[in-house]
Amino acid sequence: MIQVCLMKDGQLVTGGEELLSQDGRKWIDVQKPTEEIMGRLAERFGLHKLAVEDCLHLDQRPKLEEYPNHQFIVLQGFSVDSKDVCDLTLHEHHFFLSHDWLISVHEFPFAGLEAVRKRVLDDPKATLERGTDFVLYMLADGLVDAQFPILDTFSDELEDLEVAIFENVEKSHLQRIFEMKRMLVTVRRVLSPQRDVVGLLSRRGLPNIHDRTTLYFRDVYDHLVRLYEQIDAGRDIVGNVMDGYLSMVANKTNDISKQLTIFATLFLPLSFIVGFFGQNFEQITSRGWYYAMWAMLIGFPVALILWFRHKQWL
Repeated sequence: MIQVCLMKDGQLVTGGEELLSQDGRKWIDVQKPTEEIMGRLAERFGLHKLAVEDCLHLDQRPKLEEYPNHQFIVLQGFSVDSKDVCDLTLHEHHFFLSHDWLISVHEFPFAGLEAVRKRVLDDPKATLERGTDFVLYMLADGLVDAQFPILDTFSDELEDLEVAIFENVEKSHLQRIFEMKRMLVTVRRVLSPQRDVVGLLSRRGLPNIHDRTTLYFRDVYDHLVRLYEQIDAGRDIVGNVMDGYLSMVANKTNDISKQLTIFATLFLPLSFIVGFFGQNFEQITSRGWYYAMWAMLIGFPVALILWFRHKQWL
């Protein structure tokens, strides 16, 4: 599916593939690219075959490559389609940037892209007329800003998990800790090279990027730095939560061992007393021995309990 926004003679024209051959500044958005569609775009705009090949394989890392008549840019982001913050969907966006046109290629619909399209349609003179690089900035900004709510939700759930562990540790907590740790590793692996890409876009002198637009890319770079710092803080907290889980499990194990040891200690003298007085001897069958046995049966446990409390073992 191809959607085209074309600025021609100061007017915005929207439509499909029939606008590709017309002159003017245009933004072309391709969702679910195919070899046929990308082949036509490559023939019309002179796209490099290596970049076109990358668009058909969604396994690229964020990067910026320069070709004779355009730049090829790969940016990525995530969205959460369920209540589980760890259930991430990777959005890989490919951009071909030239002075008069911008081609964005992606597989899945993205809320940030729809917001940019609405902004272009509502105010084309303040967006598309400012240059295709400014549209690229808006798309990159929407892709990056969508990560803040995800990490905020992650931080809130991590705090709740930490509280739950200290209140009542469960085996399911350990599995959740590892799921959240893997989620952070995935996000960090994407945002780390993406920060370098946006850093290149924020430098002056890059072809097809106006100096006034580099200031906006600098703001996106700042957002990525904040995200990266938030990820590092999350990694530290996950490590602390893991240590807390192991400590609580160890304390719980120690409490169980202590209780079992106390029970065994209480029954040890009782076993001796019962075994001693259970002997079949006439000398210990009198009523005095009978009272002594019960006194020892009651006295020993009470004495041991009082001694345990004195030692603060109970």
